[in-house]
Amino acid sequence: MTESMPRLELSGIVLDSPDAQALAAFYERLLGWAREQDEPDWVKLRGPGGGPGLSFQTESAYARPVWPAGPGEPQMMVHLDIAVDDLATAGAHAVAAGATLAGFQPQDDVRVFLDPAGHPFCLFLSD
Repeated sequence: MTESMPRLELSGIVLDSPDAQALAAFYERLLGWAREQDEPDWVKLRGPGGGPGLSFQTESAYARPVWPAGPGEPQMMVHLDIAVDDLATAGAHAVAAGATLAGFQPQDDVRVFLDPAGHPFCLFLSD
């Protein structure tokens, strides 16, 4: 780091959705994280170990991404990678929380799921 470099710290990731409250509730069930901020159109979750939070904002013009996207279809702009100990158990938990297993699975050791707003997220085996 150079002396002229300002201090920059990632404090969170924000996902748009048609309903911030509903998407936050899904990730609360999935991750078990607590709400740090809770407003009608903005929710921020924080993990018990600290680190960057995960926030959700209501976007009235939200366009659900398509996985995998074809020409002219809304593409994902970001996805979450979530380390797990057991893919089958974690996948069943994700479905019980409200996720959908994606029809396209590009890797044998990773499972791609879609959250209720259509954002892809990946479960993968931790080292």
